[in-house]
Amino acid sequence: MILTPMRYKSYTWPHNPRVYSIDFQRTVAVHKTPFDRYQLQDLGMGQRIMEGEGEFAGEGAYMEFQRLACVFYEGGPGLLVHPLWQVASAYFVSLRVEQEPRPDYVRYSFAFWEEHSLYNGLAARTVGTSTAGGGSGESTGQPAYHRVVRGDTLWALAGRYGISLAELVALNPQIKNPNLIRAGEEVRVR
Repeated sequence: MILTPMRYKSYTWPHNPRVYSIDFQRTVAVHKTPFDRYQLQDLGMGQRIMEGEGEFAGEGAYMEFQRLACVFYEGGPGLLVHPLWQVASAYFVSLRVEQEPRPDYVRYSFAFWEEHSLYNGLAARTVGTSTAGGGSGESTGQPAYHRVVRGDTLWALAGRYGISLAELVALNPQIKNPNLIRAGEEVRVR
């Protein structure tokens, strides 16, 4: 099975890291009650933590690591596209060289934390459509469009409209960089 390359913001891995892990977290509080009883309270999901290890080998390996480090220095969240995980808006929180780097070999580890605040309020937003008669486009087969507002990402729009990110990208060939959509743009969602 050939997997698509992992991507984050403007960086695409030349080959996927060799080790991946993903940590789902839920916060639970314990409240003590009289007579040695207790009650658990679910405080909700925490961020997903996506970690991995990889290496760059061959001529230019250290230069490749430096390109990855430049993306780390950019700061702020970005779209993390992984061949097996769900696409996520994430912060690049750690990048570590695991041995003395050589020009032809660098072993490294990384961690990303999923970011949710960009998706707040998506359910309350309305869809702009270009269908005749003001319909939603679902039953007529007409295309439907979403006007991008600040904070929208293609991943969030795909989830909101129940399609895969790949389908959304295919519907919108005018979008050259799936990590970058601007407020006011029209994105076809059906």
